[in-house]
Amino acid sequence: MGRMKDIAIDIMAFEAGELDARETLDLFALLVRSGMIANLQGSYVRAAVDLMHAGYLTQDGRVTEFAELELAEAAA
Repeated sequence: MGRMKDIAIDIMAFEAGELDARETLDLFALLVRSGMIANLQGSYVRAAVDLMHAGYLTQDGRVTEFAELELAEAAA
């Protein structure tokens, strides 16, 4: 139950605009990897697909090397 609670908290933080880019990518990667994305509103599915099309996430829910480089550049 603890893991589900953590995911729910992360989703609420995302909806409130409280996650940074890294946290957002990690959340969507987890949602895709776990298959939970299919049980959420269409806006989440569309956001995940957008992240995939932009090259930030793979279809199996991994954060890409491109995304890692972009995050590192943004942090510098």
